[in-house]
Amino acid sequence: MNILFMGPPGAGKGTQAESIVNEFQIPHISTGDAFRLAMKQGTEMGKKAKEYVDQGLLVPDEITNGIVKERLEQPDCEKGFLLDGFPRTVAQADALDQMLTEMGRKLDHVINLKVDRGLLLARLTGRRICKECGATYHVLFNPPKQEGVCDKCAGALYQRSDDTEEKVGTRLDEYMNKTAPLLDYYAAKSLLREVNGEQDIQDVTRDISSLLRGQAE
Repeated sequence: MNILFMGPPGAGKGTQAESIVNEFQIPHISTGDAFRLAMKQGTEMGKKAKEYVDQGLLVPDEITNGIVKERLEQPDCEKGFLLDGFPRTVAQADALDQMLTEMGRKLDHVINLKVDRGLLLARLTGRRICKECGATYHVLFNPPKQEGVCDKCAGALYQRSDDTEEKVGTRLDEYMNKTAPLLDYYAAKSLLREVNGEQDIQDVTRDISSLLRGQAE
């Protein structure tokens, strides 16, 4: 089964991906992991990507597409895969279609986790991290026993600079402008499956699993 996860930052894609890949025994492929693997292994595309990364430059689409293709050709993807973080644009989606066609494969499902913008802001801006041990908390969903103090080591908790409301708002705007058009792209192909990402984690997992197994009402 070949699956693509979509949804804005904070929608819970990573959490749900972990459950789904365990259930269906397929690899979870994020763009970041694919890049790191390609550069570590020194593949043709990995070497090209490293040249850009080392200079702090954005990696061109053609190299990103090539790295994803290299990853999808690995033996562990023979029974399927779960893509997360790619494609991000319609151009990348076209490239993915082409590479899958060349491999004699296709996407089976595109799962979109729907979450209200206000809740996304609450999720993303509420994270706090311990300066000493790195433990992670959330002011609403997983607060420390004492505000601003780590339960484990009594270290001070802080908010990452990219977790501020202004930075998070910018990330959400970028997603809506660049990635949301993909929803129309996959809806036109009858591949899009919408899931309510505002539910409890277990309920979201149940809904995704039911969709993938064809049990949804």
